Amino acid sequence: MTPSNPDPNDPAPPRDPFVDWVRQATPYIHAHRGRTFVIVFGGEAVADPRFPDLVHDIALLHGLGIRLVLVHGARPQIEARLAGRGAQLRYVNGLRITDQTALACVKEAAGVVRVEIEALLSLGLANSPMAGVRIPVVSGNFVTARPLGVIDGVDYAHTGAVRRIDRQTLRAVLDQGAVALMPPLGYSPTGEVFNLSAADVARGAAVALGADKLIFLTEDPVAKAPIGDGSPNSETRDLPQDLLGPNLLARDIDALLAASSGIPEDVAQCLRAGADACRNGIRRVHLVQRRRGGALLRELLTPDGSGTLISAEPYEELRPARIDDVTGILELLRPLEDRGVLVRRSRERLETEIDRFFLTERDGLITACAALYSYPSAGMAELACVAVHQDYRATGRGDRLLAHMEDIARAAGIERLFVLTTQTAHWFRERGFEPASLGALPMERQALYNFQRNSQVYIKAV
Repeated sequence: MTPSNPDPNDPAPPRDPFVDWVRQATPYIHAHRGRTFVIVFGGEAVADPRFPDLVHDIALLHGLGIRLVLVHGARPQIEARLAGRGAQLRYVNGLRITDQTALACVKEAAGVVRVEIEALLSLGLANSPMAGVRIPVVSGNFVTARPLGVIDGVDYAHTGAVRRIDRQTLRAVLDQGAVALMPPLGYSPTGEVFNLSAADVARGAAVALGADKLIFLTEDPVAKAPIGDGSPNSETRDLPQDLLGPNLLARDIDALLAASSGIPEDVAQCLRAGADACRNGIRRVHLVQRRRGGALLRELLTPDGSGTLISAEPYEELRPARIDDVTGILELLRPLEDRGVLVRRSRERLETEIDRFFLTERDGLITACAALYSYPSAGMAELACVAVHQDYRATGRGDRLLAHMEDIARAAGIERLFVLTTQTAHWFRERGFEPASLGALPMERQALYNFQRNSQVYIKAV
């Protein structure tokens, strides 16, 4: 038996998890190639002994053809230098004051951190993830800054805010295949240096470049949530950063921060910067916990990611199906057809009926679908082909799609929806569908009834 003519009686070879993962990641690899990502991480990441692992992941993204802007913080390095001089950063209303002593420490720390990052990105040792890799890194005066000035009587000295990003130079760096490296510093036309928030720098760079993604690698694994009345003397309990959930809308972030006073300030800064970036045209902002091994790759190369996605509009789109969705719908329906849950549909039939279908789509993956067949003379419509991807069941997608189909039916003057089902009766009954006889259906649909399947009929008033 030749490899080209395998024995059909031979058992299928065991699935290889690595091969499955690569195949799963392939659509994302194609989608990300040539895109611009701004990635920001704190000085804590650079001080972590596992920082080379993160650099390896960044190098992989560069090797996949992604245009990278890296923005780094330097807080622990700054604080260590201040401690050596018997000083510390002062904060008023959550904003740091950068005096002359602090500014000197900021300059030193930013320089050291930059060199350490450049050194790791220059590694090319054999038998390592960086073997044979050459990544040019360019840093410079990309940020024009302004002083925060005096706020409520407090002079913030050399603490500043982003005024302008040198978009043209940054794009030229990326066009040459280099990684742009941006420290938390900005410069004024008068030659002054300002201490900036890394989140502010990253937000400014992402908006200026029209980046495809802005990614914050956060440090705090937990937030403190008040117990009781939330007063300063109340007890607190640890809550995982997962309290943010997998998806957030930019418009909801202010309310979230107001209601969750225990969210760490670093995470709150990222949330504010991310929401502002969304309001200024950035479609996807990600918050990823850096300490979770491989979290950056999981967020970018798997369907469910590993962090929190902020977007201006809902991440998962619910829309009418198009002709180019036929293949994806067939793949979604096939497992249910094989089990006899749904009646098998040919590609040709699906193509002719595509205007009856609605679906939810997530990063090119169709996660749910349903079809509506109207019988206007009877004031009824059949809800058919209700299917949810096996990886996304018990997540409310079916309910969301059902509600949408009911809205469409009502708008079309339909008074009752009916379904024919063999194995999912309880799901529909839990959502208000009542048992009915075949005679309750429109005559046209009765004529098409398949007595061999012996489907049960359920009807719901809408």
